[in-house]
Amino acid sequence: MITLPLILKNGHLFVELAGNLWLFDTGAPTSFGESTALMLDEQPFTISKSYLGLSASTLSEFVGIPCYGLLGTDVVGQFDHLLNSVNETLTISKTELKHSGRELSLSEFMGIPIVTAQIAGQNYRMFFDTGAQISYFQNDSLKQFPADGVVTDFYPGFGEFQTSTHQVEVSLGDKRFTLRCGALPHLLGMTLMMADTQGIIGNQVLANRLIGFFPRRRALCL
Repeated sequence: MITLPLILKNGHLFVELAGNLWLFDTGAPTSFGESTALMLDEQPFTISKSYLGLSASTLSEFVGIPCYGLLGTDVVGQFDHLLNSVNETLTISKTELKHSGRELSLSEFMGIPIVTAQIAGQNYRMFFDTGAQISYFQNDSLKQFPADGVVTDFYPGFGEFQTSTHQVEVSLGDKRFTLRCGALPHLLGMTLMMADTQGIIGNQVLANRLIGFFPRRRALCL
């Protein structure tokens, strides 16, 4: 078990590993970095130098912060995680960690976790994506929620795009959040349909709380 600095900056979530910042991204299936050798909790990994044309240098340009690489679910999925944004720490363990909060079941698509969210009394399958600075809701009713300006975001293999956002009331289990939600461009939105999902829950839900993310037993604890 190891505990590392967890840094939420410019809307992006990073973990500091050996003095370098890595984007902690449960929405990406593949890790990559400046080096192809990675050690995490005494477990070695061999990772790529890039993913869908995205390298550490281009990632740094998109997020506006120099970073060494991205930790995707091929690595993150091998451990239990406690993400504590209050103390700014990430605890990673090869053995099971405990969390006293409400446990939500996860499913997955290509290794990316999916959680059930409630919006306006309806259930929706949403990707749980700590790499997303905002959330996304691919539904015509999005425009009925209060407007919250335009955000520039990016997606591997697609590049930058802009989306109009809205403040949406979202429940995960018994926890309620007001999330800034946009809509993905049409081609990206089609990828959600392939997984029978209707949106993305971004890293806003991590703010000011301790969350347990246990991908090996498909559980998220709030």
